[in-house]
This record gives sequence, structure tokens and C-alpha cells, in this order.
Amino acid sequence: MNQASKITRQDAVATLTGPGAPFELIEMDVHGNACRVFKNAPDTLRQLYEENRSDAEFYVYGEERYTFDGMYQHSCRIAQLLVKQYGIARGDRVAISMRNYPEWAMTFQAITSIGAIAVCMNALWQTEEMDYGLEHAGVRVLFADQERIDRIAPIYHRLGLKVLAVRPDKPLPDDIPLLHEAAAAFDATMPDIRYGADDDTTILYTSGSTGHPKGVVSSHRNVISALLSWELDFGTSQLVLHDGNPPELQPVNPPAMLLGVPLFHVAGSHAVMLQSYRSQRRVVAMYKWDVEIGAELIERERITSFSAPAAMTGDLVETARRTNRDLSSLIVVGGGGAPRAPEQVKSISETFDNAMPGTGWGMTETNAIGTGTGGQDYLDRPSSSGRPSAVLDLAIVDEDGNHLPTGERGELLIKGSSMFREYWNRPDANEKAFVDGWFRTGDVAYLDEENFLFIVDRIKDLVIRGGENVGCGEVEAALLVHEDILEASVYGIPDERLGEEIGTTVHCKNVIDENELRAFLVNHLAKFKIPKFIRFSSEPLPRIASGKIAKRVLRDQAHAELGLA
Repeated sequence: MNQASKITRQDAVATLTGPGAPFELIEMDVHGNACRVFKNAPDTLRQLYEENRSDAEFYVYGEERYTFDGMYQHSCRIAQLLVKQYGIARGDRVAISMRNYPEWAMTFQAITSIGAIAVCMNALWQTEEMDYGLEHAGVRVLFADQERIDRIAPIYHRLGLKVLAVRPDKPLPDDIPLLHEAAAAFDATMPDIRYGADDDTTILYTSGSTGHPKGVVSSHRNVISALLSWELDFGTSQLVLHDGNPPELQPVNPPAMLLGVPLFHVAGSHAVMLQSYRSQRRVVAMYKWDVEIGAELIERERITSFSAPAAMTGDLVETARRTNRDLSSLIVVGGGGAPRAPEQVKSISETFDNAMPGTGWGMTETNAIGTGTGGQDYLDRPSSSGRPSAVLDLAIVDEDGNHLPTGERGELLIKGSSMFREYWNRPDANEKAFVDGWFRTGDVAYLDEENFLFIVDRIKDLVIRGGENVGCGEVEAALLVHEDILEASVYGIPDERLGEEIGTTVHCKNVIDENELRAFLVNHLAKFKIPKFIRFSSEPLPRIASGKIAKRVLRDQAHAELGLA
């Protein structure tokens, strides 16, 4: 069969989503919008967990290894503890704040199985940020490791918060019990609590362009739509690659994913952890990213896929080139969070024996899906984020909200069944974020004639540092707490490894030592939000005609000073 007669992506999607097909799509109302949903999807995350209990290995952490059924039994005891001892009911908020320990997965599974809402807190937050998130979400119970317990020690009594400790290495206060000791008193059966597909199940906080992070609220259907969308994308790619008849080959190595990103991001919780249930994929978790340990784990555990921001996959490429590690088990090196340089896209396919590069664009608000690309499509268009998911609609609009034709740049809007319901307790933000059912992403983009998305700029005032969204307004607010800072402007500085670093120009009434300023910020911001580059001005900052600080002028000055102009 010649190249022109091969099955198209549109044909493949139609084959897999038509009536009676495994990924059959039907129209349904979701949060007041007509959406395409998977007819055969599990209704809830609880159903997802229960349907995929098995003796297959699921979660590996150091020397610890848990099966899918073993993890489920642990989560049952934790769920019983939450319901019977702490009175947690449907819709109550329960928070997780820890590193990628097995208990993260156990507690998440327990919370979401009983109709409660899992508040997945950024483990890098400091006391002030944790205080805001816990109070704003109305959290009743917190699962935390030692570092996070230390941070909430001054505030948890005032918040009326119950805390359960995970892997502490210090004596605990009398009112903070050990999780596993408390849960051991209960049996391994899941409490019988009824709830539905459109009940809220997660709140994840994401940095916005101003003020405090916003709590993104998603339902079971939203999350599961994302999981099945990735499955559909894989099935579609296989149909296209094999001209409609993919062979049933036994993989050389069983599917295994290296978890190097934190579980408090949708990339970790959704794309890695939750997507592993139906595929029975093993997850090998890292405490935090260390490229030498990561390469060792890939070799030892025969890891087949790794997905991470460009900084981390770039680290792995460099390590592969300078060491003799056997990384031949890798077949996918995925990405997201921030664009890769075209050179890295090419280097992935050249460096690894069997792995092809992949990437995608998504947001916390979309539950991590949006667009995706991989293999030859990605190599041919390394600056593209790929084509849209089948359950999402994308549009490009001008400043007046008019839809623009192919190839023209404007703001990217998105809607569909994986979209979050609202920002928790933020009607002001919801009013700005949604227009006629469409979500305003704040990205400037265009779609080409083959429906590939290209993101070219941002409208929102954000810096994306190694895949972490950092709101410029939040950093500016922290800077202005300092008694000697009168004005502050925060912007992005290009960085070869992380994509962007954080820069700031501050107008001060007295001379401030740069290191002392960073030490001051440690008490107000997570470390990754603290500016790397600081410019001091004894004069007021320049302003545009509207009276706003001329951020672009200051950014250009900083770039010139660093030789980046």
C-alpha cells in the first residue's frame, strides 16, 4: 500500500470512537456544557481502582514494592479511618502534602474513594502558602510528612486541622498520630459511600497572574476523561502507524514508568499514577529528581517510559551520552509543562536506542490533557504541541472574541469533558476565566492546516520555570512585604535548562543586600519562586500611559544586561 492510501488520524479516531467501539463517544451535559464523553468509562475513580485490583506490581519506592491489590487494601483502612474516626463525608476536603511516598497514592485513593475531595498541596510550599491553601479550601484532615509537619506546626491548631503523620523522623506532638498505626485498627473494606461521576474529587492549586494560587476543582468524570483520552491517543497512533492493523506484540519489557515529577502536579498524579491502573503499569517513584539516580532506576527496573519537563529530559539525554548506563528499555520519552528546544527533540531520538520523543500541552484546568504529539510528527514539527484530544474543542480568538481562521494568532480557548468545574471559592476568577462555556487559557497560539497547535506567547503574567507556573503577581506581593521595597516588577529570564528563571527589578528606599533579600523571601515563598536575578533601582520604575509598571521595558533591560537581547 502506498503512502497516500494509509489510514488518516481522523479515520483512526472515528474507528475507535464510533458506536460499539471501545472508546465510543456520546454527547452529554457536563457542568452545563454539551460535551463528548466516553460511554464505557468508569463512573468514578473508586470504580477505576476496584476494577483494576490485581497481584501485578504497581508502586515501587526504594526497596518497597506494592501490588495494585495491596495498595487498595491500605487505602481501604485509611478510608475507614477517615470516615469512622474523623467523620469525613462526601464533599469534605482532605489534603495531602508530602513527597512521592507510597502513602501519597494510598491516601489519594482513600480520599477519592469515599466521595471526599483530595486537596493535592504543593510540597514545596512554605508555611505562609500552606496556611492560605489549607484555610481557603476548608481542609479538615491533612496527611503530611516530617518536612510539611514542621511547616504547619505553628498554624494547625489555629486552623482546627487534624494531622496524620507519614514517615516522621522526629518526636511528634501528642495530637498528631502516625498514619499507619491509626489505620491499622480498621479492616480492609472500603466504606459504602455513594456519589456520582460529576461529584468533585480533586482540588489542585495553580499559580495565576495575580495574588494567591487558585484552587482548580475537578470531578471524577473530568479526571477519567483525561485518562481515557491518553489511551485513545495511543490507540489512534497505533492504527495510523500500522495502517489500521496493529500487531498484537508481546512487549520486550513489561510497561514501567519512572515517576520523577511530583505527584502534586497533574503530570504526576494523572499522567503517571492514575493512568497506570487500566494498563497495569508499574510506577517506580523517586523522592525527587536526581538524574544519576533516575538513570540507575531506568537501567535496573527496565523502565519503558519517562515523561517530564524539558529540563529533566535534557538532564537524561546528557547523562545517557556520558555514561554507559543501559537505557535501551525506554520506548517513550514524553514531555510537557514547557516547550523543548528543537535540538532536544532531535537529540532524544538520536541518543536512545529505542525511544521516540513525545510531548503535549495541557493545564491543571484541563486535567493535563489538551494536545499531544510524538514520533515522526514531533520530529517534523518540534515547536508544535500536537493535535487536540478527541474530547476537547480548541478555538483561537481575537481581542473581541471573534474566532480566527487557520494560521492566525490569538488567544487559545478550550472546552470539553476533561475541563475543571470552577476555581474553588473564587467567583471573580471564574467570571474572568470563562466565556460562553469556553475557558480562556491566557496563551497566544495558532492552529495550522493539519490542526497542529503552536503556542507562541502568553497573555497571563506568568513565568514557567522547569514546568512550574510562577505567578509574577504573587512574587511581587512577597517582595513588597519588605519594608525597604517600594515597587517591584517580576518577569521571565531565558534559561537553557529550565526554560525560564525568575527575574525582578525593585525600587528601594534603602540599599538592600541581595542575599539578605532572598533569605527574607524564604519565609514567604517556596524556593522555586524566589528570583534568581535581582536588579535594584533607586528611582521609581517606569510606567506606561495607563499608569502600570512598564514590565516589558524592565524585562528588556534585564535581558540586555545579561547579554540576552
